[in-house]
Amino acid sequence: MKDSLNFLNKITFKRAQNSLLILFSYLISKITRKANISGFPVALAIEPTTSCNLRCPECPSGLRSFTRPTGMLEKSLFQSTIDEISDTLMYLTFYFQGEPYLHNDFLEMVNYASRKGIYTATSTNAHYLTKDKALKTVKSGLDRLIISIDGTTQETYEKYRVGGNLEKVLEGTRNIVMAKKESGSKTPHVIFQYLVVKPNEHQIDEVKKLAHNLGVDEVKFKTAQVYDYENGNELIPDSDKYSRYLKNTDGTFSIKNKLVDHCWKMWHSCVITWDGLVVPCCFDKDAEYRMGELSKMNFKEIWQSQSYQNFRNSLIKSRSEIEMCKNCSEGSLVYQ
Repeated sequence: MKDSLNFLNKITFKRAQNSLLILFSYLISKITRKANISGFPVALAIEPTTSCNLRCPECPSGLRSFTRPTGMLEKSLFQSTIDEISDTLMYLTFYFQGEPYLHNDFLEMVNYASRKGIYTATSTNAHYLTKDKALKTVKSGLDRLIISIDGTTQETYEKYRVGGNLEKVLEGTRNIVMAKKESGSKTPHVIFQYLVVKPNEHQIDEVKKLAHNLGVDEVKFKTAQVYDYENGNELIPDSDKYSRYLKNTDGTFSIKNKLVDHCWKMWHSCVITWDGLVVPCCFDKDAEYRMGELSKMNFKEIWQSQSYQNFRNSLIKSRSEIEMCKNCSEGSLVYQ
């Protein structure tokens, strides 16, 4: 409730007006089956870096499998983009691929957005949440901190978080909870995010108890995206509730979600990579569907460009023909 109220306090008349414009244009597009866009994104994900200290098996950062280069977001590029859209933007996620805390200026950028009244969030593996970094995180004004924790024992945790140390995650969690208490701060809202895979599904109840004991505000369970799922995969959990995939009678697997020919994400949000590429969705991990480059155009020009409109139209026409949509799991979080 406190987190929701904090978010609502960020809403200004102009942001509310923009949100209504986006919603209206999305509904018109669904009805007419022709892309119409009014207003600017309500939410934005921006990538501090593609670098990561772990080697998770279904993550391009972890697998080091990107065709795009690894690098760090330039603070000047970030600031100029935020300056352009801060009056309409409500929610800013400092994450796409990589570990945000590896960027030296990460918390300075958070503070820059926070001072403009934008709700800020990030996702981390918590290996770099030292006492000093935890205190700086609280002082930065970060509103939401998602900590990835995919097991309650080292043996289970490292089956997915390859190269990770569970004790560092727990230490980082204790540091951020203590920093909030010492600062008298209600933020960031700390979330344990548990990616449910077959090796860790037996510890779902245990992670709830662990979160409570550590003083974590919330636990969220997330289903795992698996790239090669058709013939089964050792990561697909047995529990149907926590699986994105349906086991067919012939033993093969198919994705549960129906690929309807529209997508709210294409109207209300997008992603900016560390080097200024604007891509339409967080499923485009290798930035194949590039709507524009911030080094050549400003953000608003890209957002309303013909190439972006063409992409929205192609999605309305036949979403199943867009490669990144084929393994889409919109709504993959399981709230408890």
